[in-house]
Amino acid sequence: MKRILVFTLSIALLASFTLFMAAKAQDKKNPDVQADETEDVKPDRDIIPHRYNKKGADAVTKGTTGVITPQISYHGGALIGTPTIYYIWYGNWNQTNGSDNPAGQQILRDFARTIGGSAYYNINTTYSTGGYNINGAVNFGGEATDTGSQGTRLRDSSIGAIIVTTLNQGKLPYDPNGVYFVLSSSNVSESSGFCTLYCGWHTAGTINSGTYAGQRLRYSFVGNANRCLNACAAQSVSPNGNAGVDGMVSIIAHELEEAATDPDPRTGWADSNGDENADKCAWTFGQTLFTLPSGAIYNMTLGSGTTLQRNYLIQRNLKYSAAGSTCNVSLTAQ
Repeated sequence: MKRILVFTLSIALLASFTLFMAAKAQDKKNPDVQADETEDVKPDRDIIPHRYNKKGADAVTKGTTGVITPQISYHGGALIGTPTIYYIWYGNWNQTNGSDNPAGQQILRDFARTIGGSAYYNINTTYSTGGYNINGAVNFGGEATDTGSQGTRLRDSSIGAIIVTTLNQGKLPYDPNGVYFVLSSSNVSESSGFCTLYCGWHTAGTINSGTYAGQRLRYSFVGNANRCLNACAAQSVSPNGNAGVDGMVSIIAHELEEAATDPDPRTGWADSNGDENADKCAWTFGQTLFTLPSGAIYNMTLGSGTTLQRNYLIQRNLKYSAAGSTCNVSLTAQ
């Protein structure tokens, strides 16, 4: 009986090993599964995720008007007074799904060109301290395209590799005040939890290789919410007719203001739980909401009076006050 048991166990172990080796061989053949890589930029601070929307799409929440606790505080690190946004379009942004397309890209460009100086972004001026002046201005520095150098299944380390390669190729300039956004099309996954744990993230680190080795890099990943509207969008019918990209706008805004007020995570502004300013107001949209004929809801208009004017639904940000901080859509409105 013992011999039979040992023999059966040996056969099972051999079969498991054979399946494991076959899977490894398949991984090597699959361009969407990345091999272990030397990181081009290794984060030396935490990766701060933007948690997914637990209430699901079409549950637009106004949020509280009360003081938000615990209080946020400054930890002595760098701030970015005037950040410059850089976009890297990753994956296939020429699809026929109504979201990953040039019109969707234009929505995101228009946002980048109009967020600076807006009543919404000026909330971040309340974080000027330590010799750093956050003045409310934001620049749009340009864009580049990577159609899939890291495959369609990304790792956290892939995001740094995409940016460093783009910089080394001269497609974008290196900018110490830059915040580099890798914006993935909806056919791309991020294996650490895009759509299941988070909708985007930001971090910082030192570039390890290439022309800009030794330089600091502040960067973010935001995927097209069209991949998972119920997790990463607030509504399935949106102000600009592209629910996935409109969802991205809100996530990019969230990551941008955190990258300005806490560019090297948890060395700038964060609370005792490690939450940054926008984290404390995530997925709340304020007391004044407007409804378009399509049924889409919006809470602000950027670029008013210009050809870039658009309506957006963007999550609130934390307005800092020593007397008690609140979630706002502008310095004067909650």
